[in-house]
Amino acid sequence: MTDFSCVIAAGGSAGGGEGDGEGRGGADALRASVASVLGQSLRAAEAVVVLGPGAGAPVRTAARALADSAPDRVRLVPADPDARTTGALRNTGLDAATGRYVLVLTPGELLHRHACRNLWQAGERSRADLVAGRWSRTTGEGGKEQEPPWQEELYAASRTVTRFTDAPQLVVRDALVTGFCLRREALLRHGLRYEEDVPYGELLFGPLAAAAVGRIALVRRLIVTGRAVPDRARDLAALVAAHRGVAAALADHGLPELREERERAFVQDHLVPLARSFPRLPAARRTRAAATAARVLTAPVPGGLPPLERVAATLLARGDAEGVLTAAYALSRPATVCSPVVPGEDGRVRWGGEGPAEADAGDQGTVEADQGVVEANQGAVEADHGAVDVDVTELGYQYRVFGEARLMNRLTRCAAEEGRLLLEGRLVLPPRTAPGAAATGPGAPLTATLEFRARGGARAVAFPVADVRCDGTGVTWGARADIARLLRPLGIRDTVWDARLIVEAEGPQGRVRSVSDLFAPQDQVPDQGPGAVRFPARPRLGPLAGDTWEPYVTLKDHLALRLTARRRPARATRRLVRYATRFRPARKAKLLARALRKRLDRYRSRSFKAAAYNSWLTRLPVRRGSVVFESHMGRCYGDSPRALHEEIRRQGLKLHATWSYETSPAGFPGDARLVRRWSWRYLWALARAEYWIDNQGFPQHLRKPARTTYLQTWHGSAYKRMGFDETRVRLQNAARRERLQQAVHRFDHFLVRSEHDVATLARAYRLPEDRLLRTGYPRNDALVAERARTESEGRLPRPPLAEALGLDDHKKVVLYAPTFRGGPAAGGKQNRRRLLLDVREFAERFGDTHTLLVRAHYLEAARFPVCPPGTVIDVSRHHDVSEILALADVLITDYSSIMFDFALLDRPVLLYAPDLDTYAAERGSYFDLREKAPGPVTATQEELFEELAELKKSDAGHGARRAAFAEEFGAYDRGDAARQVVAALFGPRTPGPRHTAAPRTADPCTAGPRTAVSHTTDHHDRGAGR
Repeated sequence: MTDFSCVIAAGGSAGGGEGDGEGRGGADALRASVASVLGQSLRAAEAVVVLGPGAGAPVRTAARALADSAPDRVRLVPADPDARTTGALRNTGLDAATGRYVLVLTPGELLHRHACRNLWQAGERSRADLVAGRWSRTTGEGGKEQEPPWQEELYAASRTVTRFTDAPQLVVRDALVTGFCLRREALLRHGLRYEEDVPYGELLFGPLAAAAVGRIALVRRLIVTGRAVPDRARDLAALVAAHRGVAAALADHGLPELREERERAFVQDHLVPLARSFPRLPAARRTRAAATAARVLTAPVPGGLPPLERVAATLLARGDAEGVLTAAYALSRPATVCSPVVPGEDGRVRWGGEGPAEADAGDQGTVEADQGVVEANQGAVEADHGAVDVDVTELGYQYRVFGEARLMNRLTRCAAEEGRLLLEGRLVLPPRTAPGAAATGPGAPLTATLEFRARGGARAVAFPVADVRCDGTGVTWGARADIARLLRPLGIRDTVWDARLIVEAEGPQGRVRSVSDLFAPQDQVPDQGPGAVRFPARPRLGPLAGDTWEPYVTLKDHLALRLTARRRPARATRRLVRYATRFRPARKAKLLARALRKRLDRYRSRSFKAAAYNSWLTRLPVRRGSVVFESHMGRCYGDSPRALHEEIRRQGLKLHATWSYETSPAGFPGDARLVRRWSWRYLWALARAEYWIDNQGFPQHLRKPARTTYLQTWHGSAYKRMGFDETRVRLQNAARRERLQQAVHRFDHFLVRSEHDVATLARAYRLPEDRLLRTGYPRNDALVAERARTESEGRLPRPPLAEALGLDDHKKVVLYAPTFRGGPAAGGKQNRRRLLLDVREFAERFGDTHTLLVRAHYLEAARFPVCPPGTVIDVSRHHDVSEILALADVLITDYSSIMFDFALLDRPVLLYAPDLDTYAAERGSYFDLREKAPGPVTATQEELFEELAELKKSDAGHGARRAAFAEEFGAYDRGDAARQVVAALFGPRTPGPRHTAAPRTADPCTAGPRTAVSHTTDHHDRGAGR
């Protein structure tokens, strides 16, 4: 008896997955599957090949050759002539199996090299009857493999469960279609068999086996690759039948909750992917798939689904092929308004319908040919066409304003007419209820332009749109473009031109415009046959560069033009160019160019720059009076470095200011020298600077010149463990710890704002006493001044930034500022994370009386749902957080150091920390937050909202705690930190001539309004180091 019997059934008819040709399910697929069994590291594994009556000659020949090549490990099992389905063939293989464990493969599926060994070890160790692991499927894109996303949670760690309900994803999802094995004793004991009359019986067999056996072992290793994605448009009825069998089995076991979860999972795993595939299907297949869905999807669409998924499933169940096409576009672009909405009496809005689009002439015959398939259903669809009873309020369509929202522009016709390109389409408009949308109602003056823009370039050619009609829910348009005469490409590197429509209308603030791509399914523009649309082209390089314009639909389902070669001279030229760029000398030239680019990239790399800086640039003479400022690694113009810079300008000190920026100089001071971080100019400035001032740390690899003074202002007091107190740092190797120590050793001065900082930050970074400046943080001078102003004058009027952000005086301003929770993203980009606080629910409950400002950590970018205007505002890009704090009436945070600063204002603080105990245990903390918090600590969102609703009554009891908190953690913040630091660092200096300086930009999202101050800057060295 062997350890493993791998059953491979070939020649079945179910599911459309097997065949007798050379494609999937054919001879090549069978050879690959058997080869993966023979290549197992566990040698005691056999392949049991079952040949059904439907197996063709190539498959039978391949099977016999495999059996002859390895007679001790490959067995051929002839099936009964009546066994024509895949389920019957697999049952024959189960009967013939002799291994301790039995595993079933579909031809084309491949076992990972150590799959049988991993399954066998898990089974023997756990004594489980069923052992399952991960599997992947082909994506259809160059043979790429992809694992279902839900496997990450199911197989997060290897484990053993005593019942399948302990791992419900095994039956809720299609986890057991492959990649699992059964102990043969359990197989016989429970009489487990494949349903022979049910297509896609593997969807049913796995859950039934999991429910029958007892102990189940889960292995986090990859077991099977190469599983084919089912053809959902063709086999939807079979998939639904198998799913209903699983749902009925769950109901029989008394598990209605799992059945509901299974219903939702089926929509997400099969119906939504089917809807997403609609733009790539021909019109006839879309019609047949929608008709089949209307026939077999008789149960109500389950609740608890995201709105767009629910819309797609509902439209499929209605058989609305055109509506599903629109839903598919919305699924791939959630931020695009794809349909009008219908407002209800309850204030909620629902998905609206616009009626089926007109079919192209090229598609009409195909659709008519299939009319008999859908005739019974078509009347119901037309009668029911209109609003879909799906709540889509959270999509925010009703808040989108024309000119600011992305709109779906459905191309309805593409044809050639009198030598010109005829395009017609319909642009979806935001709802009439949207603010500012009234200008685009019926009769509103609209102008439109059809534009073709060279992909990857700046060239664009525009054509006027003569026919533009607006009916309130959309804009119907038509244009004729003489592309043969007016579109003149160069012929090289501009062979693809994307089409888009620009619609302009009068709005409350003047003319507004909307730019939209032209959405079309893949078969919208025929490229073959008598209906093919082509036009002569006249490239500037002559007809040899190309001779024909062809409209086509891109992979993103948008219309574009491409320059092609259809005549013999152009085709011959392209073949010649192709040969010239691919024969041996050209390949040698490409390799040489690639090596040269690699060498140039090395010269531009940070490692090379750091070596050059440390070896050569640090030998340059120091420029007296030069200061390099940096805030949060160049990401903003703010924090204490900004406060010190402004104090220097206020005093008129003759210093040469240089600011570093990470990506964009927008918002940085225009009267200072600006250098990009890690540029040669940046390194030049650092090497020659007399002073370094930053709040985070200049690059660790850069050595501080001996005559440079480094002021580290730091960026916040510590609740979580920092520096060498962190477990992460302690676990690092000696070289990395030494690098951190050397980087910290560069500090000549380190600002602290309380003795807590001395006991935590200074000790954690091993800073000696003589390097500490007990002055407080210069950035907090503005908060101390704001508190004094509020106590003497009151909260109103608010600071000038309030008007720039559009804040109402009668609304409370709540600032939500969570802490950093992850590592830096690759390439210096920001991590995009979902906020723990549900801002949409906040807007629904408090939107009438509160405005929520969201300030994400500077290393992260928050993902926001669409909310009513004026309820939630993202201020993450604003440079100076002190200005945001001065605006806020209430702060909501978790473990961020921003709470130490906000406490200086003596305003309410609410802590929302659902994972407080876990966070404190994993990261470590310096004190008990619940004991010393300046406000209530809430563990759930409901508790937070209750505290916020009753804040006026409950805050009085937290005033004393807040005052004690501010005194303990901000004892040295007295409002004169910037003046003290400037005096200590620069000493007495002769002021230079004063002049007014303004920020580089006045954009309220990037740089808030600042009071003009006096300043002098020497620009003689502005171009040094280029």
